[in-house]
Amino acid sequence: MDDIQQIMSVTKAKRELLDVIKTMQEEDSTITLTRNGAPVGVMMTPNRYEALIETIEILVDKDILASLGASARDFKSGRVFEDSAVWDD
Repeated sequence: MDDIQQIMSVTKAKRELLDVIKTMQEEDSTITLTRNGAPVGVMMTPNRYEALIETIEILVDKDILASLGASARDFKSGRVFEDSAVWDD
């Protein structure tokens, strides 16, 4: 997923809503909505929203974070396997 983000006024988003939604779907983008130049909201595709929620769930799960940390340490120290060795029948 590319990190595509646009900034757009609420007025413009309201005026061009159907085109904005179409572009968001095509680019899987996120749009920050502004009023008088200040951010007031965010619009994103369901794909980006689900990825954000999944990331939050991972970040609050201490067991998953510990496992990811252990995996990173194994990789740095060279304790890795070739995929053919893992999936060999």
